[in-house]
Amino acid sequence: MGLNKTLRDTEPFNRLPDDLFAEFSQAASIKTFPPDTPIFNQHDPPTGYLYVVKQGLVEIVVTTPGGGQMVVDYRKDGSFFGGTPVFTDEDYTAGARAVKATECYLIPAALLVKAAKRYPHIAEYFTRAIFSRVRSLYSDMVAEHAENALVQMDAYPFKKRLSEIMSSPAEFCTPATGVTEIARALVKKGIGAILVCDDTRRPVGIITERDLVAKVLASDDPDSFAATAAEVMTPNPRTMAPDTYMFEATTFMVRHKIRHLPVVDEGLLVGIVSLQELMKFRSQKSVLLMASIKEAGSVAELAAIKGEIIKVAKTLMSEARSQIETMEILSSLHHSILRRAFELVLEEMLRQGMSPPDVKYCFIIMGSGGRKEMLLDPDQDNGLIFENYPEDKDAAVEAFFVPFLEKLIATYAEIGYPRCKGGVMASNPFWRGRLKEWQAKVGRWVNAPEPQRIRYSTIFFDFMPLVGDPSLGQKLRRIVNREISRFPLFLHFMMNLDYKHKVPLNLLGRFSLEREEEHRGTLSLKQTGSIFIVDCIRMFMLERQFYAPTTIERLDLLVKMKAFSQETAEHIKAAFEAFTYLRLRNEIALIEQDRTPSHYLDPYALTKAEQELLREAFRAASKLQDSTKRHFNVG
Repeated sequence: MGLNKTLRDTEPFNRLPDDLFAEFSQAASIKTFPPDTPIFNQHDPPTGYLYVVKQGLVEIVVTTPGGGQMVVDYRKDGSFFGGTPVFTDEDYTAGARAVKATECYLIPAALLVKAAKRYPHIAEYFTRAIFSRVRSLYSDMVAEHAENALVQMDAYPFKKRLSEIMSSPAEFCTPATGVTEIARALVKKGIGAILVCDDTRRPVGIITERDLVAKVLASDDPDSFAATAAEVMTPNPRTMAPDTYMFEATTFMVRHKIRHLPVVDEGLLVGIVSLQELMKFRSQKSVLLMASIKEAGSVAELAAIKGEIIKVAKTLMSEARSQIETMEILSSLHHSILRRAFELVLEEMLRQGMSPPDVKYCFIIMGSGGRKEMLLDPDQDNGLIFENYPEDKDAAVEAFFVPFLEKLIATYAEIGYPRCKGGVMASNPFWRGRLKEWQAKVGRWVNAPEPQRIRYSTIFFDFMPLVGDPSLGQKLRRIVNREISRFPLFLHFMMNLDYKHKVPLNLLGRFSLEREEEHRGTLSLKQTGSIFIVDCIRMFMLERQFYAPTTIERLDLLVKMKAFSQETAEHIKAAFEAFTYLRLRNEIALIEQDRTPSHYLDPYALTKAEQELLREAFRAASKLQDSTKRHFNVG
């Protein structure tokens, strides 16, 4: 296969002009590799070429933790490999080996770099390969952690078998049953799937609500409503035995993206389980804890409950579930504790004969609490919004809310939520006021973006209502969007402040550690890692005038708005999850050592695989930071 023909038909070269193809052909050399010969090894320095397979077969191999080699991909005629180091100058993250006699075109790196200056999408294509490493490393590590933790944890849900939790008897139909009858059965029974069985009650297929929508409702065939089960079912569904442990079934279903799993005994249908039901059992500890929060009658009880959150965190981590979901569950627990504490303080004020004035208010939490991204030891970031009440109510408002908020902040600290060192708390007059006063404040932040004001705004922009009238929070959100739309240059200043801080990796890929005494020899997974992802995604959200609470929800909406490709978003998510996973695990370890949980850790205390994961996550955050700078740079 000719080099020009190969490149013209392949991304990212298929959009290049003819003159560049002529340069590539003239500069390229051809090299032959005998069978079972390494072309380059994992961790080798770059050879200075992009390899294009003219004829033959190449294995892409990685070294496993045990020292062996594993084939992760193949390159056949017309495909290429070894391109990422051309643009990163980093060592090869995988090796390449000829399976049989293989001829390759070798395109000089200098020519690719030159072409990428005219056509930046070339470099973007190859640097995307960096991101895929994050997801792979992260997935392997979480799976390994879950496997090791299962034998250690006190995990009641994992002792259950499918026979104890399955729906039995399972609903089923015959292959000849019509889709209309099936749809009625799903609605009447309130189920999401029905099995298709033969005369001996052996499952031959499964039909889900999605099958009916995709193959019947959304079909262009006017006769689709006359179809039978045999025509719309997914044949040969995966099954498990009734004595299978619940955690095995859940892991299997998540891995294979299955939502409904038939349970069979010696080939015969005996029940069915859904992924949704399994997840309910897996979250049972957090559900029970949530109930105890609502029933708590004292601050001491809430403090004890907060101390139990670490057990939920350990269980969730050991289940190998998404760390994004883990954060949301932990945040929900924290939110419930904070709400119940608010109620207890209010009840105490009422017992003392102090009643709140007749004004609407909304107590908000900000920062990680507002984003539902709290882990084990969040501090306080909160404020209070009042309606625009008349001036003559000022005295009454102050008389009640000043002592109330002082008591509330003290109560939060007593429960175990440290006071914000920067004073971002509703007991500080700066962080409470009427809507019009908040509007003036936001206007000053946006229109005169001094560094301190920008720092305040990054905490504030993530606010969410916790107690009170949520409409006040919605009005304040509209004020924020309106002020930024009037002065969009604010996002440029915000970006510049964020860009002054870089990820802690030097050019050789070594970690740059803290030198100040308090954290000497460590780095922050939050301040030098996940915060860059949070800040960058927030900027894009503010630019496009929408709101979503979590960083991941914001990212998903940005994908729909075409601000990010789905592939890029997945890589950013993987890096964000990696930071969260390592940070949460670090916090758990510190608490178990009777130490204060922290987002600082010594990266060289991690395993080699964990260090590599952290490096890749930092690189992903750095790439996002660079692209955000390019997007918002006006100079």
